[in-house]
Amino acid sequence: MEILKATSVSKVYPGKVATEALSDIHLSIDPGEFVGIMGPSGSGKTTLLNLVSTIDSPSAGEVLINGKNPHRMKRKELAVFRRTELGFVFQDFNLLDTLTVAENIILPLTLEGKRPAEMEVRLKQAAERLGIEAILNKRPYELSGGQRQRTAIARAIIARPSLVLADEPTGSLDSNASRTVMETLEELNRSDGTTLMLVTHDPLAASYCHRVVFIKDGKLAGEICRGDSRQAFFQNIIDMLSFWGGNANELSSIRLS
Repeated sequence: MEILKATSVSKVYPGKVATEALSDIHLSIDPGEFVGIMGPSGSGKTTLLNLVSTIDSPSAGEVLINGKNPHRMKRKELAVFRRTELGFVFQDFNLLDTLTVAENIILPLTLEGKRPAEMEVRLKQAAERLGIEAILNKRPYELSGGQRQRTAIARAIIARPSLVLADEPTGSLDSNASRTVMETLEELNRSDGTTLMLVTHDPLAASYCHRVVFIKDGKLAGEICRGDSRQAFFQNIIDMLSFWGGNANELSSIRLS
C-alpha cells in the first residue's frame, strides 16, 4: 500500500477572484521512496505540501496517508495522527531555544507520553544516526546551521513516522552544510527505509531523490527518475527546470562532488 496517495486533488482559495492553486493532482509515494517536488515560485508545490501535512484541506479529491484520510479526522485524532505518522523538517529549523538539543529531539515522544527509558534509547539511536551525540546538551542558538538542521531531522524521525516531509531543508544553509544534510537524508532513506517527500527549488538537493515530480501552474508537469548516475539526473533536473521556466541556466555547469 502507498504511504501517500493523492487522488484528483484540487485547491481553490476563495476571494473576489477565486484562485486555483492546485488542479487535479494525482501523486503516490510508496514505502521507502525519496520523492522530490519542484516547480517555479507560485507553482503550487507549497500548497501540495500543506495538504499532505494537514495544515490545509483540499477543495476536491482526497489525500490518504497509510490508507487514512487525515482531513476527515476530529482535531484530537488529527493531532495524534500528525505526531505519529508525519515527521517535519523546515527551512528555518523550528527548534525551541529554551530547550537543549536533546529536549528538542524528544519533544514528539514527550507529547506522546512515552516512558523516559524508551525516550533515552530512541534519543541515543537518533543522535548516533545523525552524528550529533556531542551537542545534545547545547542550545540551538549555540549551533551552526547544519547542526541545527540535523537536530531537526533527529526530531522528525524519532517517533518513526510513516512519512517525513522536508520543506526547503537546505534553504538556510551554505553549500557544505546543504550537502551534509542531503547526504544525511539519503542515508536515512537507504539504511532505515525512511519515506521522504522533499519540496525544494534546489536542483542539487533534488538530485539526492529517487524521482522528482514537477508542478507548474498548479498542475503536474512532468516526472523524472534518477537511474544509476546522479550527475545525469542532476543535469536532467536542470534541463526540466529550464524548460518549465526556471532560472536554472547558470547552474548547468555545476559538477557534483
